[in-house]
Amino acid sequence: MWAMRKDLRENYLRGLRGGLPIGIGYFAVSFTLGIVMRNAGLTAWEGALMSLVNNTSAGEAAGTAIIQNDGSYFEMALSQLVINLRYLLMSAALILHVDRNLSVKHRMLMSLDITDEVFALSVLQPKPLSPFFSYGVMCSTIPFWAAGTALGIVFGNILSADIVRALSIALYAMFVAVVIPPCRKNVKLLAVVASSMILSFIASRAPYISSLSEGNRIIILTVVLGTVFALLFPPKEEEL
Repeated sequence: MWAMRKDLRENYLRGLRGGLPIGIGYFAVSFTLGIVMRNAGLTAWEGALMSLVNNTSAGEAAGTAIIQNDGSYFEMALSQLVINLRYLLMSAALILHVDRNLSVKHRMLMSLDITDEVFALSVLQPKPLSPFFSYGVMCSTIPFWAAGTALGIVFGNILSADIVRALSIALYAMFVAVVIPPCRKNVKLLAVVASSMILSFIASRAPYISSLSEGNRIIILTVVLGTVFALLFPPKEEEL
């Protein structure tokens, strides 16, 4: 029993450490989001609460715009479904990394915070992925996201536009720092990342598909690349 508790504690602390750089990047981005919320008339408490239960920058930005324009609940629900649909795909992929006997309760709790960066960090962990690692990551990232939103609402207009734009770059730099090191050790992973970057750029410029929302383009590319690489490099039985 003691050994099991020690293992859970170590996984939780490892998640805390792994999620800290992501949390710092989230703080910078959510600060910018807070400025948008301030302009929409939201208070710091309302912005922090929204960020505590909605860990998605695109979803919150769209939701804030709908609030600002007095949109309906149906518009809100539909926009969140479309924008955040890619997280369903991430959840399906992440389920392959957890213990098959993991309880539904833990699976549901882990699904509360599967963002792009958290997903990238989680799939790079040794299998099976411990739910307590995910809980540690959540405790490092969600408070930063909510705090950045609230402070952005309170102090956002004090900073210059150049500083705000510079803060927004931090999340992309952090994402690169999470993904690139493992790519140096895994040629297949490098091929997936390189292909996704190239196709994402092409999709943003190509006729028809470029007119789709960013969330829909991500969903399409995820399905296409996932199918292609699953056929080219099918997982071995022991990896499932």
